[in-house]
Amino acid sequence: MAQESATVVLAARSTEKLQEVAGKVTKAGGKPEIVVTELTEEESIKNLVKTTNEKFSRLDILINNAGVTHSAKLEQTSTEDWQRCISINARAPFILCREALPLLKKSQAGYIVNIASVVGVKGYPLQSAYTSSKHALRGMTISLAEELKGSNIRVHLLCPGGVDTDMVGSVRPDIPKKDLIKPEEIAELALYLVTHKGNAVIDELHIRRATSTPWF
Repeated sequence: MAQESATVVLAARSTEKLQEVAGKVTKAGGKPEIVVTELTEEESIKNLVKTTNEKFSRLDILINNAGVTHSAKLEQTSTEDWQRCISINARAPFILCREALPLLKKSQAGYIVNIASVVGVKGYPLQSAYTSSKHALRGMTISLAEELKGSNIRVHLLCPGGVDTDMVGSVRPDIPKKDLIKPEEIAELALYLVTHKGNAVIDELHIRRATSTPWF
C-alpha cells in the first residue's frame, strides 16, 4: 500500500513495533500514522476509527490483519484461551467493520479485506479456539458482503495457509521456514484486491503453501 503512495494508519499495541513499521512505510513512499490500539477493548477500537476520521476525514480501505492463536486439546483449553481468540480474531474485526462503515460509505470506492486462515475453511486438531474464531470471521465476512452488495464497498476474505510469521513459527515449528508463504505475498494479493475494481469480483482467496495439498 505504501508503495502505491497510500496514507497508512497503523494500529497495534506496541509503540516500538509501530514505529518500526512506520519507518518502512515512509521508506516505501507512503505516509504513516500511528494509533496505539488494544483490540480487546471496544473503546480503543472506536478511538482508532475516530482518530482516522479526525486526521483524514476519509477511509478507503480497512484491512483486519491482527490475530492470535492457541494450541491445545479442547479439553485443555480454558475459557480464557477461547475468549482471547474470539475477542481478537472475530470480535475486533466485527467492531472495526461496524465503526468504519460510515467512513467507508463516503469513499468513492471502499474496501474491507479480512484476513482469515485455512482454518476458516478447515479444522485442525489442537486448534479448536483458533479455528472457531476464524470460522466466525469468515461467516461475518460473507454476511457483510451480502449486506453491502451493490454499494460502493466491496468485502474480501483471504484464507492463507502457513505464513512466515512469529505466530506460525511458534505453533508449527515442523514446517521448514523455506516452505512458508512470505508475508509480502499476502500483501501483494491484498493490494491486487483493492486496486482492481471491474465487473469481476473476487470474494475469497484460498492461498496454500506450494508444498501443501492442493484445493483445501
